Amino acid sequence: MPRLIDSPTVIEAAGTKPKLIEEFVGHVNSGHSGVSVACMKSPGGWVEPGQTPEFEEITIVLEGMLRVEHADGSLDVRPGQAIVTSPGEWVRYSTPEAEGARYVAVCLPAFSPTNVHRDE
Repeated sequence: MPRLIDSPTVIEAAGTKPKLIEEFVGHVNSGHSGVSVACMKSPGGWVEPGQTPEFEEITIVLEGMLRVEHADGSLDVRPGQAIVTSPGEWVRYSTPEAEGARYVAVCLPAFSPTNVHRDE
């Protein structure tokens, strides 16, 4: 039988400004360890610490612009675009434009504080 996810759980975010993370599927909200799906809303000027996660992350931008820095430079991801980062790849996410961004992130396996490996 299908299982309804009635509402997301708000997860505390890392970074320089408050960012809203609503986990629909993952360790916290649904008990899934193989995948997590979260909607994110980050304000303009938000910057997250760099990370070298153990998971693949697929991010789809719905509004605004998400900047993804990586070892060879950076990519700006705009509405209607997506970016895929690989496990073990260093990345840093930010929303430098004034309007911030709204996006959906899917992590395989599921995101957890123990598998994200944030920079000090």
